[in-house]
Amino acid sequence: MNSLAQEIRGDRFHAERDGAAACGFVQDTSLDLQVGIIRPFLLLSSQDAAHDIDTLKKLQVTHVLNVAYGVENAFPDLFMYKTVTVLDLPEIDITSYFPECFQFINEASQQGGVVLVHCNAGVSRSASVVIGFLMSQEKMSFNEAFSAVKTVRPYIQPNPGFMSQLKKYNP
Repeated sequence: MNSLAQEIRGDRFHAERDGAAACGFVQDTSLDLQVGIIRPFLLLSSQDAAHDIDTLKKLQVTHVLNVAYGVENAFPDLFMYKTVTVLDLPEIDITSYFPECFQFINEASQQGGVVLVHCNAGVSRSASVVIGFLMSQEKMSFNEAFSAVKTVRPYIQPNPGFMSQLKKYNP
């Protein structure tokens, strides 16, 4: 098989393609426990924070929205989980996943909970879901929502397809 590794931010993240088929996720190659606090009830991170019990307890997480590919839910007996498997490929319609993701986030908020949204690296899919959520629920423009998320998690980088969809998204 012919393999091509696309480097993102040095050696921190990379996505692999084998021939024409893509794995569809950004592999996180270093420990990342940084959590972006978007709203008191809405957090954004990588799978590392979602798998770190101390981080989850410290941030009083009650719900976890897992939009990763191939990432198990670490503590199913301790938190409410929703898994929505999304591939990190530009041709994927990220907006088609928004309704079920937003419903889970809203239900957590209405229950007084704190929801952590994560994918593999916390860079593309989960960031796109959170940006879309702000656009939909708080009527922010793309630029406002992107800026709000980038401010608290500076290395977000939705793939080009997701960026294009978010810019056109009109909830």
